[in-house]
Amino acid sequence: MGDRILSIRNGDGNPMAVIFLGRFNATLMLESLRGKRMMFVGDSLNRGQYVSMVCLLHRLIPEDKKSMETYNNDALTVFRVKDYNATIEFYWAPFLLESNSDNAVVHRISDRIVRKGSMNKHGRHWKGVDILVFNTYLWWVTGQDMKILKGSFKDVEKEIMQISTEDAYRMAMKSLLRWVTRNLDREKTRVFFTSMSPTHSKGNWGGEAGENCYNQTTPIVDPNYWGSDSRKSIMKVIGEEFSKSEFPITFLNITQLSSYRKDAHTSIYKKQWNPLTTEQLANPASYADCIHWCLPGLQDTWNELLFAKLFHPDLI
Repeated sequence: MGDRILSIRNGDGNPMAVIFLGRFNATLMLESLRGKRMMFVGDSLNRGQYVSMVCLLHRLIPEDKKSMETYNNDALTVFRVKDYNATIEFYWAPFLLESNSDNAVVHRISDRIVRKGSMNKHGRHWKGVDILVFNTYLWWVTGQDMKILKGSFKDVEKEIMQISTEDAYRMAMKSLLRWVTRNLDREKTRVFFTSMSPTHSKGNWGGEAGENCYNQTTPIVDPNYWGSDSRKSIMKVIGEEFSKSEFPITFLNITQLSSYRKDAHTSIYKKQWNPLTTEQLANPASYADCIHWCLPGLQDTWNELLFAKLFHPDLI
């Protein structure tokens, strides 16, 4: 993976910095993980970044010196590197807070409910980790107000309030920052937060009406392009809350650089969990996955940025 120059832009599309990303050094990364745990926490997009990291490293490890196992009903996936006494892990928590979408296998729920003040439900699995990489965004964007549970999912009569996506997301960010401050040692644990991953389900980049990522073979060339699916209001919430954090959190801003890559999605090549209908087969764009990313691919670049910030913490 060669050296490259990366332009970082803010939520308004304005350039913030141009940085030089050195070559990803798998040997150095493995050595830095010796005796440590690295964990990605979030949704399937963070799982993609987790898989990318494992793929970048595993070729250096003999087959009998590595293993992959799942725990907690598949909520936790652990890649173990025996000679280094190291693990790279993924923990499924699409909202970070407890929700009715916490089943790592069966979670396609349209009526999503998030429990207020419940970070400890999942957070107990994150204690003792040396490098934490969080993400959460797409599950909050339903097109409707978010349903927030006050109390417990076990309550017979549930008290549920509805608030805007931005207010609900702010609640989650406050809970996350409060949890890391109370439960992590800043001298021991590095914490990263990955910004929203853009989708290309609607062709608002100047192409033909109704097109999406299907059959796209080139990136978007407009340097000021910002997809309508990436809410600047959410970026604003992140900026406002993280600026108040007592615990140092490194922000991985992958949104703008990923927005250009309408050609990098899994599209029609993802695993289909249900048989495709005749109508879908006749119109491939109708079932193209324009959310997730191909590997090898874009998420390797996310990990190059993570690698750079891990070893050069003063970078941007």
